[in-house]
Amino acid sequence: MAEHKTVEVTDASFEEFIAKNKLAVIDCWAAWCGPCNMLSPIVEQLAGEYTNITFGKLNVDENRKIPMRFGIMSIPTLLYFKDGKLADKTLGALPKKMLEGRLQKLTS
Repeated sequence: MAEHKTVEVTDASFEEFIAKNKLAVIDCWAAWCGPCNMLSPIVEQLAGEYTNITFGKLNVDENRKIPMRFGIMSIPTLLYFKDGKLADKTLGALPKKMLEGRLQKLTS
């Protein structure tokens, strides 16, 4: 079985990504962001564990429209989508346990 990994999401692919994935989480990040780099391996782990959720990564330096649309002022920010609608949002490099709680709410 192929390993479940995060998918790169851009301003251009965003709509299609949330439309085709019933449950999706998008990690809004930047390469220079320390907390983003701390959160990244946790998001990769979660992507492997929650195979019913598709995880995407959106680089906010290369993609400006989506962060503006969702009012993202600080990173890392995780956007949680259910049936194409924003269901939740978390800010900062949160511990895995806290993120798992959000994911369980998303899947229920």
